[in-house]
Amino acid sequence: MGKGLNRQYKYRLGITMEKGDIIRWEYDAWVVEEGKEDLFDTTNEELAKENGIHDPTIKYGAMYSIVGAERLIKGMDEELLQAEVGKEYIVTIPPENAYGERDAKLVKIHSYREIARKVAERDKNAVPRVGMEVIIDNKRGRIVTVTPGRVVIDFNHPLAGKTLKYRFKILEKIEGEVEKVKAILEMDYGKDVENFKIEVRGEDILIELADSCKYDSSWSIAKYMIVSDIRDFVANKNVKFFEVYPKKEEKKEEKNEPEPAKEEDAKEPESKDKEEKQEEEKKPAKKKTTRKKSSKKESEKKEDTEDKSESKPKKTAKKTTKKSTKKSTSKKSASSKKTEEKKD
Repeated sequence: MGKGLNRQYKYRLGITMEKGDIIRWEYDAWVVEEGKEDLFDTTNEELAKENGIHDPTIKYGAMYSIVGAERLIKGMDEELLQAEVGKEYIVTIPPENAYGERDAKLVKIHSYREIARKVAERDKNAVPRVGMEVIIDNKRGRIVTVTPGRVVIDFNHPLAGKTLKYRFKILEKIEGEVEKVKAILEMDYGKDVENFKIEVRGEDILIELADSCKYDSSWSIAKYMIVSDIRDFVANKNVKFFEVYPKKEEKKEEKNEPEPAKEEDAKEPESKDKEEKQEEEKKPAKKKTTRKKSSKKESEKKEDTEDKSESKPKKTAKKTTKKSTKKSTSKKSASSKKTEEKKD
């Protein structure tokens, strides 16, 4: 099963393939055995579900391949070189041009203890069972028999000795350096290809990495294969990868405006604004009252001073009247004395 971007292109009929061309194609594949056809691979997700071979971990859709690069089975490489864009083909590929004939020498017997230890390295709770895939001495095999003392492993390809049938169609032959680089990224990495930025400047191919590459350990391995494929199938140029860490955006001052989406959040700033306004209104009001009080006190003081000023002259008047009465009485007494003297 291959990987591919779910994009649509116009078919350009009559275009033939050459070795090293990058294509986008779709296919369905069956095992033909004793007159029966069993689907074992497809780029069509619905067809996979219908035949009970759907794998949720696989990305379905048209896939990218390099024609004649010996990355497909020999029979398929030969058929693609003879195919045209937009035409559908159905071909039968014999075992010698597919996964080869079965080799009895590739069926090995191992001790149960050895295989149990190998299996436990991957999963502590796992035990050897029929159909389980294992890797022994860097060779991938499949367990075909399990007995109390030994395990039989078949290192032949599961499709070895099988005749295969393919129905396929080439949707597009990729043109242009930027588009070819995108296709290679999809083939060799297959993650977040739409988030890569590619630019060709003279002898340099600049590739800005997607954010996922910064934290993906598989990228460190994939990039070497990508560079090799770019030089072999795109152009012999400098390949430069670079990461971009954008600067932080400055936080804007939040205005105390109610947000329409959140009613509860909107009420809080309104109440805060009201409280602040009330506090501001209270502060100047207090100042005014103190001024009024002080003005009242000043007016009272003025009235007291006026009253005192008015009362002071009254007291002086009383004193003058007393003095005048004393003087008049003294004058009277003097005159009375004179009259008495005269009488005498």
